[in-house]
Amino acid sequence: MTGSSKLDITRATTVCMSVAARPGTFGSRFHNHLYAALGLDYVYKAFGVRDIAGVVAGVRALGIRGCAVSMPFKETVIPLLDELDASAAAIGSVNTIVNTDGHLKAYNTDYTAIQVLIGRHALDPQARVVLRGSGGMGKAVASALRDAGFKTGVLVARNETAGRDLAGRCGWTWQPDVPDIHAGDLLVNVTPIGMAGGPDEHVAAFTPAQIALASTVFDVVALPSETPLIVEARAQGRAVVTGLDVVALQALEQFVLYTGVRPTDEQVAAAVAFARA
Repeated sequence: MTGSSKLDITRATTVCMSVAARPGTFGSRFHNHLYAALGLDYVYKAFGVRDIAGVVAGVRALGIRGCAVSMPFKETVIPLLDELDASAAAIGSVNTIVNTDGHLKAYNTDYTAIQVLIGRHALDPQARVVLRGSGGMGKAVASALRDAGFKTGVLVARNETAGRDLAGRCGWTWQPDVPDIHAGDLLVNVTPIGMAGGPDEHVAAFTPAQIALASTVFDVVALPSETPLIVEARAQGRAVVTGLDVVALQALEQFVLYTGVRPTDEQVAAAVAFARA
């Protein structure tokens, strides 16, 4: 692969991919832009799939170097893999598979990205957290907050079993619905609420009154990054962390795992801008 717009695929080209029920374009554009910018003979393709067992068999059989895993496969893929990195084992959720000569090792770069963002935004561990969502991404976010010292929190999830389990791991409480009015100092949405194309595309995960009483609002939804929740939080002058922040950082860590190359900050910024265009 040479140049920023020319794609040359040969028998030597290394293939990476992503799988999701509803695939987006950010990952493909981000990775392929960096491959071209760095002169790496790689190519990346996103797939919408339903059969995760078939995907893993294909990764092995075809020698796919890396595979990003999104909803709803982050947990169900685990029994199909050979080894879990500590980032995945600690939370029981996978978003990245690296294939080394047929040995499939799983990672969770979502967890790594959240750790970085906690420090970058100087989030206060004394803050009371209210987090909506208990799926794979919910596990990554909750676990990263727990490990950063956030001891007081409410895990909001309709699935009582999953919600209580994740809340218990963090030393938090579980509720089926968001607490009234003063929900928390740090509001976090890890559900599809606000996601483009979804049934709740135009809905905010927290009310304007709850946002007004928070210090920081964090929405992991990346499509769009300016969700109704983030738009309202910005309008009220709250500090925000967006899904774009998460997806860019986790994609960067995936890129490093697949290639062994860490791009410069400038190269990453250019790839993010290209991926969003």
